[in-house]
Amino acid sequence: MTDSSYRNIKRRKTRKIYVGNVPVGGDSPITVQSMTNTPTYDIAATVKQIQSLQKVGADIVRVSCPDKDSAKALKEIIKQVEVPIISDIHFDYRLAIESAKSGAACLRINPGNIGSDERIKEVIKVAKDNNCSMRIGVNAGSLEKELLEKYGEPCPEAMVESALSHAKILEDNDFFNFKISVKASDTLMTMAAYRGLSKACDYPLHLGVTEAGGLMSGTVKSAIGIGGLLLEGIGDTLRVSLTAEVEKEVRAGFEILKALDIRHRGVKIISCPTCARKGFDVVKVVNELEKRLEHITTPISLSVLGCVVNGIGEAKETDIGFTGGGAGQGMVYIDGKATKKISNEKIVDCLVELVEQKIQEKK
Repeated sequence: MTDSSYRNIKRRKTRKIYVGNVPVGGDSPITVQSMTNTPTYDIAATVKQIQSLQKVGADIVRVSCPDKDSAKALKEIIKQVEVPIISDIHFDYRLAIESAKSGAACLRINPGNIGSDERIKEVIKVAKDNNCSMRIGVNAGSLEKELLEKYGEPCPEAMVESALSHAKILEDNDFFNFKISVKASDTLMTMAAYRGLSKACDYPLHLGVTEAGGLMSGTVKSAIGIGGLLLEGIGDTLRVSLTAEVEKEVRAGFEILKALDIRHRGVKIISCPTCARKGFDVVKVVNELEKRLEHITTPISLSVLGCVVNGIGEAKETDIGFTGGGAGQGMVYIDGKATKKISNEKIVDCLVELVEQKIQEKK
């Protein structure tokens, strides 16, 4: 028997908190989050976007509440969606109070930035009264002036110190129902900050490389930063921050988890980069399959390979496979066994049908 211990990621032990009915930390599944970009006071538009995020698998959704109208709108928004909602608050403690009363499951806040001790106590009280957790969110781009003067520039040590100082404010007020993030747009700085924070406390950590960029560059940076930390056992929930459609953040998050064999959702497509040996247009087929199968949530593996060099071996390791051959046709594999030959014109329709059949078998 081969040694498969390389697959076992030893996850850092953290406290478990709840964001609404979703557990974060401890032995809970690593959750995937995103954030709306609609004006929150536009209830219809915000609800539509949250529902779209639900459809692609978001476990938790954050909305920005920069004004009173937005905080009040939360009450109606929350009635119409299924996922827990986090209210993103900066500076104004009254918006945090209004959000908690409106039903927010969590407040994204930095306690040290919302004023006096009395104001902090008011926010903590309303959070306790409404079973509302918090996330301390430290960003390299908005560190406290005194920390920048102390360290000279944004750095992992400054970010960790900022996070722990905010955490102490909550701890001193007997509030422990929170998670922490320490994000930077610099991937290596982000990773170093999370490593330092994970050694300094046992609170759940929300992973992300902030302001990561567009779809391609941002996904690569996030895969390295988030994926690297997850490999070290660090992280309990994540957001891939992209300058792109919000649904793509969620899909990218699940792709990172699937690549690390941590959590599976939907169809995992294994496909080749193609070469002169390909027996069909692999790029076109895979693009069509991704679109036709994106609604599926059940974990299933599908291999699509252009020729027999690696195709047969990959097909034997997936639930369903197709390997290109010659004369305009290729072989379909089900559960690792060669089943039938089909023409190239029928590849997409055939594989979609087989995937749907396999899903019914798994139910």
